[in-house]
Amino acid sequence: MKYFVYLLISKHKKKLISYVGYTKNIKNRLKLHNVSRGAKFTKGKKWIVFYKESYNNKSQAMSREFILKKDRKFRNFLKIKYLKMNKNKKYYLN
Repeated sequence: MKYFVYLLISKHKKKLISYVGYTKNIKNRLKLHNVSRGAKFTKGKKWIVFYKESYNNKSQAMSREFILKKDRKFRNFLKIKYLKMNKNKKYYLN
């Protein structure tokens, strides 16, 4: 069974924020986050999946999720990449 580690991006009060998680079903998990039934941090915000990685088992996915949550440099790199893709919108990095 495949597991995914994902990075969500959302605009909140003119700031760009990110959230990292893991799941078996990305579409369903994103739906839960967007209807405020996901993690507490994601409630009340509109999210998009901006980055994902695939793993063959749960322990690998959980390990990568832990590393990615702590890797602010990589997460900020992905936010900047998102900003470049959406040049006409003004967001501030958080």
